[in-house]
Parts: sequence; structure tokens; C-alpha cells
Amino acid sequence: MNRMTGFKKNSIAVAIATLAGVSGGALAQTELDAALEEVVVLGIRGSLEKSMDVKRDAKGIVDAISAEDIGKFPDTNLAESMQRITGVSIDRVNGEGSKVTVRGLGPDFNLVTLNGRQLARTTGGRSFDFQNIASDMVTGVEVAKTSDATLPSGGMGATINLLTARPLNTPERTMRFAVKGVMDESSEDASMTPEYSGFYSDTFADGKFGVAISGSIQERESGSQQALVPGGWISVEGQMDNNWDGVNDQWGAVPVDNQVNRPGEGDIYSVAQNAAFKFEEQQRKRTNGQLVLQWAPTDDVTATLDYNVYENKIAKQFNDISVYHAWQGDQRGVWSDGPISTPIIYSEYYGAPSDVAMGGGSTAEVHEGDMLGINLEWLVSDKLSLFFDGQHSEAERRPDSPWGTSNVLTVAAMVRDASSVDFTGDIPAIYVDTENGVNASDIIVTGSVFTNSKDYSEVDQFRFGGNFELNESSDIDFGIARQEVSNRSQSVFVQRNNWGGAGPASDLPDELFTADTIADKFDESWGDFSEIGGLDPLNVYYQWDFEAVRAAAEQLYGSDPTDMATATRMGDCGTAFCASTDYASDTDRTTIETSTSAYAQYNFNSQFGSMPYEVNAGLRYEETDVDSTSLVPAYDRAEWNSNNEQAILGSGEQVYLSEQGNYDYWLPSIAFKMDLSDELLTRAAVSKAITRPDYNSIKGGTTIGTIANGGIGGGSTGNPSLLPYESINYDLSVEWYYGETSYASVGLFRKDVSNFISNAKTDKALFNIANPADGALVDEARANGANDAESIRQYIAANYADSDFVDVTYQEDGVTVDKIFIKGNPATDRDMIFRVDTPVNSDVENTINGVELAVQHMFGETGFGLQANYTIVDSELEYDPFILVDQEAMVGLSDSANLVGFYDMNGFQARIAYNWRDEFLSSRGQNTGANPQYVEAYSQIDMNVSYEVPQLDGLQVFLEGINVTDEAQRVHGRDERQILGYYQGGARWQLGARYAF
Repeated sequence: MNRMTGFKKNSIAVAIATLAGVSGGALAQTELDAALEEVVVLGIRGSLEKSMDVKRDAKGIVDAISAEDIGKFPDTNLAESMQRITGVSIDRVNGEGSKVTVRGLGPDFNLVTLNGRQLARTTGGRSFDFQNIASDMVTGVEVAKTSDATLPSGGMGATINLLTARPLNTPERTMRFAVKGVMDESSEDASMTPEYSGFYSDTFADGKFGVAISGSIQERESGSQQALVPGGWISVEGQMDNNWDGVNDQWGAVPVDNQVNRPGEGDIYSVAQNAAFKFEEQQRKRTNGQLVLQWAPTDDVTATLDYNVYENKIAKQFNDISVYHAWQGDQRGVWSDGPISTPIIYSEYYGAPSDVAMGGGSTAEVHEGDMLGINLEWLVSDKLSLFFDGQHSEAERRPDSPWGTSNVLTVAAMVRDASSVDFTGDIPAIYVDTENGVNASDIIVTGSVFTNSKDYSEVDQFRFGGNFELNESSDIDFGIARQEVSNRSQSVFVQRNNWGGAGPASDLPDELFTADTIADKFDESWGDFSEIGGLDPLNVYYQWDFEAVRAAAEQLYGSDPTDMATATRMGDCGTAFCASTDYASDTDRTTIETSTSAYAQYNFNSQFGSMPYEVNAGLRYEETDVDSTSLVPAYDRAEWNSNNEQAILGSGEQVYLSEQGNYDYWLPSIAFKMDLSDELLTRAAVSKAITRPDYNSIKGGTTIGTIANGGIGGGSTGNPSLLPYESINYDLSVEWYYGETSYASVGLFRKDVSNFISNAKTDKALFNIANPADGALVDEARANGANDAESIRQYIAANYADSDFVDVTYQEDGVTVDKIFIKGNPATDRDMIFRVDTPVNSDVENTINGVELAVQHMFGETGFGLQANYTIVDSELEYDPFILVDQEAMVGLSDSANLVGFYDMNGFQARIAYNWRDEFLSSRGQNTGANPQYVEAYSQIDMNVSYEVPQLDGLQVFLEGINVTDEAQRVHGRDERQILGYYQGGARWQLGARYAF
């Protein structure tokens, strides 16, 4: 017998059960009994055949991925598998698939369920992070691209259902074990890390009781080399006068002299706040477990209890080096042509040494969650079936380090007399002018931020419904449901604002810092990398252990009153060199969202001539209540402690706020399917769908930034009264099933999207904070000839050093000003203005049009086959780079394509997959200057090879490769030259074996 085929019980029953997982309806036992014994196809071909059967038999437009068997999913990551589906694209984190976009609608527009149940999540949005679930724990994934009344609301893009094992569907005893060694070449410390998985399933008492147990543990060491503009680009429209071009006479202004191709009046020009290189290492340990118990006391009743649990521990360490652009002093620039001008090369020459900044930090957090569910199915009669499904799930993200969830300690070398950045290459090249280079002996401690944050989510959900057969050609699905989602987020940070330096360079031992080179870490071009205006390339950074330098700094400055005066709070250690667990001193927000629903769907099938057809018409009603409670800190003062920044300091008091919102919707849907022949069918569907606002947007309370740039603070607030996005969806497709595992399809879709959510900016005077950079002393300094921030601060320090609102510390010679702290004076200073972002609904509408093309083909009995698909999407609403405010543009919209070739014969399987995604808008840039973020076009090649060892029945060895050509990702802003990030990873290889018995 050909090893591609074999004999197995209940295979068709599994496919039928899979479909039931989409609709949530009961499964008739008679349908299972009718399909107990079938000859099925194994291997890659078998997996594709199962998926094709799901697609063909579904009521709406559904695509699926099916595992050949437990523990043999096509990819090592669920998101990476789903990107093979037509119209599905993925977002990657650290080189691994994380979130999915369907038909141009981003992760927050797609509802992810596990066996039809919504999982608790801590992403802050509606999106689900697929990194938390091992692919070995899942038997199939179904992507329902059309809405129907039986599906829960929320998936404007798609409803994605993850399916897990059911022991009664496979009554024979099954045991499988797998072990892998994982090698990730992106890590500088690359080493083989282990992954283990196992599965056990069996039935007892003549098939009336079943149990399935599975588990998976994966460890991974990875890394990333990054070239960044971490502060982003600020964009303004040129306003010409004799000296300056810009919205103010300070940061971001372009002088007339020493400029090549200077922006003209009316041009949009953008300036980079800084440039940096960052080198990161990550360690991850992911654990998944699953227990399923099933009991079928009679042929008409089945009870299922299942418990799923996961834990994902993630730790990161990084070192970076950067230069900050003050946009002051002797500025020289070479600019690209308008109307959007970008400094191709930008240089600054200083009268006194400035800093080369270096950061070190770590993040350590645990993501964990579980779900307990129960399902009852009862075939009451030949015409009536009922089901009940209930679940409780929890998810938590919490710190996993005594130093906090995310920590940054900055050091600097005050040796930069001039600097320049060349943006002509794929990666920005940094140049500096120093007397003796950047050396370990020059490094001083500056500021730090220790952050603790945690999120907790709970979902309680029940569904009750069934199906009633009216006659041989029609039936009704019906049901009610209730769901309560509670989300709580807490955060507290300890920040030292001593950015000018805490002490001399001699304080720190040189051996704490190890020099390393930069240029050899990247593959892409750096411009010409020659001298620019007498400056040398910055080709050195320092590796240093965060904990060691933190401990040294704490010993030196942890009790220094001057240093501690700049801190927001002291932290648990009492020195401001650690995190705080006093969450009540900062931000605490809770949102409870309660939804009730009811639905009915009429299903009718008949025949038009010789062509069978099916109509499904349904109506769903949803009502949602939102209750948000917020505990936010109050602030009472500001200090001007560097030229361009004012620190906002707290009073230690907290303010409680409570807000509510509610809405309800009727969601109709209709779907039509006709078999034009035995091989050809067509579908059409129209439905209304909603996607609720992300959880962060509906949290109440106003939070302000602790640093104000240019005298203007920043802040944000949620809006519990936000209404969901709405869409009317139209679908039309033709599918040709011309072989047992071969088909071709073409689909057209349209989505009319309305009720967009955008950010509105409002200038507010909050907390009555006096602004030290906007008052009588500043006015006096300007009147006496001080025309920039540095000279204004020098004037105030020289004339008011003895006042209660000015603190000056001198160097040892007692003449040169070293530190200047200017406090806000409520009697003479104007109130600090905060530019607050608030999400609001708008009346903007948008139409998304798309085409999906797909083919799956087996070349006879050769064992060779291919899959290919291409998706084209277009939106009426695109981001306009000439508008400097937030816009209701579609995030994540892009064309995508896949090409997969495979071979499956005589126990040998091989597959190579090419995935491509065109450039897409990843953020509308609701930050300073409303700058957009675009992820540039990206392609990746993955492969796997496996062999079933004939001498050892049940043993399979395999090799898997992800991103085997070492592709990197690049992100830019308003113009391609405005780089925001270049992220270089590496190939990931997995070598292992599976054994089944």
C-alpha cells in the first residue's frame, strides 16, 4: 500500500466535528456513525484534503488549516500557518508570527476563539497573541471570512476558531511524543534550546468515556540588531522669515545658513529627534497544557470538560548607543526635494561637549492564562438538538524581575563636539567629532526609569442554543449568550530625571563596560560611511550588564539628596534605583464590558433543476454595557531641568473616576451557496458586522506624560462611550474542486466601513501646574537678548540663583554652570498646557474592495503539489502625508501572496513556502506631529523536511527552517528616508523527531 494512504476510523467524523466547531451547534451521532470507517490520505496531502473539505462544505466563506495528526501542525507557530491562507497576513515580533490581519483589517478587527469561546487576553486591544499557544496543542484552525448569526460578534475581518482534540472522535488509543532542538541564528549567543511535546488519548467503557492529555514546553534564545530613530520624526509646514523656518524658534527650526536645498515655504519637512543602534537578546520559555474529559452516557448525550493552560516567560536585555539632535548651535543640512523634505545628511557643531548617550536595560514578564469550559450536547429528538456551553478564562501579564517589568538605565560620555547622521542608506550612519573617541573612562551615570506594569483579564461566558428541523429541506439555528469581560491594568514607574549626569566619569570602573563594533552587526548599506565634514563614523558601542551597573550606581548615588530630588518616587528599595510595587501610587484602571445576545438563523436547502443550493438567513441582536473605573495620579509642579524638557512631578495623591457607556445593534446576515456541477460551486453573502473599540480606548481617566518638550505636555484619556466600528460586507466567490486534493477559487469582497475611531487632540491646562518655561523670568530673559532655551536658562541661573525657584550647582571651579533646575512659580508663570489625545467616533466612511485568488494542485500520483494564492485589497481611505493631523486611514491594509511547493511520497515529505506582504500602514502616528509608520514590503522563505523511518514504525525525523534567507524588516515614516526602525533577525532552525504508538 502507498504510504501516502492508510486506514483510519472516524476521519470524516473529525471533519464534521470541525465544522460544528465553527457553528457551535450540536453534532448528530448518526452522522458520526455513518462515517466510522473511511480510507483517508495521510501526510501533507491528507492535511490539505481535510482543509479543502472544510472549505467546500462550509455555509459561508471559510478557509482552514488542519493538522495531519496531533503534534504535526504544518508550521511551528499558528500565525505562521495562517499566513498561508488567502487574504491572511501576519505581524511578527522578534521574528515570530504574533498577530494576524485578514483582508486588510488588522488584528483588533479579528475575533479569535478557542473551540468557539473567547479567550481572556492582556494585549490591551482585541487582538490575540499567537505566540502564547504552541501549534502542537491545536488540531485545526478555521478562518470564517463571512459573518453569520450563529457566530459571536466582533470579527469584522474574520472569526478565527482554534480547535483542540476530542478523544471520542478518535476512539483508538493514541500516544505521541516529540523532541526538538531549536537554533535561532538571530542571537549573538546562539545555542541549541529544547522543545518537548506529548499527547495521550484513549476511550473507556465501550467508548462512553474519553480522556486526552497534551503538553508542550519550548525554550528559545533569540536576538535582534536594530537601527532606530526612537524619538521619531517631527513634521511641520515651513513658515519662512529671515532667520528661521518652523513653528517656533527653538526645536526643529531650520536656519538659513549652511543648508543645501533648504525646505521652501509651504513644504512639509520632518526632523529626526535622534538616531540609535540597539542590540537585544531575548530568552523565552513557553509552557502549554491541556486536559479533555468526555462522557457520552447515551447515543444522544455528550458532555465535554476541557481545561487549557499556558505560561510564557519572556526576558530581554539590551544595550544601545545614540545621539540626540538639539537642533541648536551650528546646524548644517542637506535636504531632499519637497514637497516633503527630509534631511539626507544633518550635522550639529557645539560650543561645549554634548553627550553620546548609551542605554542598558531589561524587560522580564510572564504571560499566563487558563480556560475551563464545559459543553453539553443533547439530541432531544430526530428534529431537535440542544447545546449548552460555558467557560471561565483568565489571563495575566505580570513582572518577572525585582527591577520591574521594563527598566532602562542611561549612561553617557560627554565627549561629542559635533555629530552628523547620514540617512542615504537603508540604515542611518552616525558620525561624531570627539577629541579621543568614545571611551569607557568617559562614561557617567545619567537618568533611569524602572517600570512595573501588569494586566489582568477575566472572561465569563455562556451560550445556550440548538437546532430545530422544520422539514427535510429547512431548519432553524437559535441561541442566546451572555459574556462579561473584565480588564484591569496597573502601572507605576520610578524615574530619575538626572539626564545631565549624576557624577564624574571617575565614579564608574572602566571594566564594567566592554567595547564592541557596530558596522559588522548589519547586512545592509550605511550610506558611503566616509568622513562627513571632518567627523568620524561611530563604530563602537559598549556592552554592559544592567544589574552590575545599576548596583554600582545605587551605591554611589542612592542616598544623594540632589540626585534623589529628581526622582518621581523612591521605589521599593528606597533609592530610586528599582521598581515600585505600590501600584496605588500611580495608574490603576478597570473596565467591565458586559454583552448579551440572541440569534436565529433560517437554513433552507433545495434544488434548482439539477443544481442543489442552500440559503442561510439570520439575525443577531447584541447589547453591550461598559463600566470603567480609574485611579490616576495627580500632579502639582514642573521643573525645567534641561534645555528642551520640563519634568512633571506628582503630589502623591490619587483621583478616582468612574464612567459608563452602552450601545446595541441588530446584525442581519444572508448567505447563498449553489452547486453548479459536481465540481463547481458559487457563493454569495451579505452581512452587517461590528468590531468593538480596543480595551485601552474605553478605559477612562486622564494620564499625562512626565516630560514636557518645548513647554507643552502630553496626555491621553480613554472614552467608555465609544461606539464600535461598523461594516456592511459583500462577498461573491466561485470554487472549482477538480480533484480529490485540488481546487481553484476566485473571490470578490467589499466592506463598507463606518463609525471610525480616531484621536482628537485638545489643549488643556491640567492640575494648575505652573510652567517654568513660560513666565515672567522667561519673558525677562528674552527682553535681554536670550533667544533660545540654553541662553534663557543661563540668564535665569545667573540672575536668580538665590531664589526659591532656581537651583544651581557649580563644577569645582565654581564658575561654569553644571546643573540648572528651574521650578514653576504659580505667582509668575503661566499654566502648563497639555495636548491630550482622546479617541472619538467620526462620520468618515470607507470602502475596502478586494480580490482573492487561490489554487491548490496535486500533480497526479507523483507526490508533488503546490499551493498559491494572491490577495489584492484597496481602500478609498488612504493616509495623506501632506496632512499633519490624525486621519481615519486603514491600518494594516496590504496586498499579500503565498507560494508553497511540496512533495509527499513513501514517508518522505518536504515543503518550501514563500510568503510576501506589500508595504502597509502600521500606525497612523497619533504621536507628536501625527507621523505615520509604514512597514515596508517583506518576504520570507520557510521550509521543512521529514522522513518516516521504515525500520521503526511510528518514528519520524524532521528539519524545519524559518526565514532561511535571513530577511530583515524596515519601518519608515512620512517618507522612505525617514527611517524609524531597521530590525535584523536571522534564520531559525528546528531539528527533531516524533514517535507515535
